[in-house]
Amino acid sequence: MKLEVYKIDGKTTGEKIDLADDIFGIEPNDHAIYLSVKAYLANQRQGTHKAKERSEVRGGGRKPFKQKGRGGARAGTIRSPLWVGGGTIFGPRPRSYRQDLPKKASRLARKSALSYKVKDEQLMIVEDFNFDVPKTKELLNILSALKLNGKKVLILTKNNLISVYKSGRNIPKIKILEADKASTYDIVNNQMMIIQKSALEDIINTFRTKAEAVN
Repeated sequence: MKLEVYKIDGKTTGEKIDLADDIFGIEPNDHAIYLSVKAYLANQRQGTHKAKERSEVRGGGRKPFKQKGRGGARAGTIRSPLWVGGGTIFGPRPRSYRQDLPKKASRLARKSALSYKVKDEQLMIVEDFNFDVPKTKELLNILSALKLNGKKVLILTKNNLISVYKSGRNIPKIKILEADKASTYDIVNNQMMIIQKSALEDIINTFRTKAEAVN
């Protein structure tokens, strides 16, 4: 599979890059993508939710009224779960929502997501660009030249380009990441993915491990 390399003015450079078929051209595994995205979203949860149960609510140390003679139900404390201001029955407690995915399944999910991007024509290779200082307007001009105005876009860079990141962090629907830091969720959660030409090598290197070479 070969893709055109675009200039930041929206024109093609005339160069075509051959994408690795074992990364960008596999048969996508939908279940692996589902497991990876589910684990990612679960791991974003803080799990700090908490409601006070009956023993934790302040007050209610004495019986609110005598047992008999009022014609109503008996009560032993004003902090009963049946009373307003009382404890919560089986309320939420702090817990970890962390889910771990085997490395092979995680790699398969990322490969599947990348293959879907190529298959659906939602991946663009763009020549390297950087700014001396953060310039939101310059990044908007690049997106406009590539005809991506208003679209949800993921931009993958070679390194941590601070100026590029700061230029795009306040633009709605734009996310900028280092190429080797993008998760399966990041890859699928956009309408178009832009990869800087030199960043393509970083993506490939994340899959070129000794463990994978053996298999």
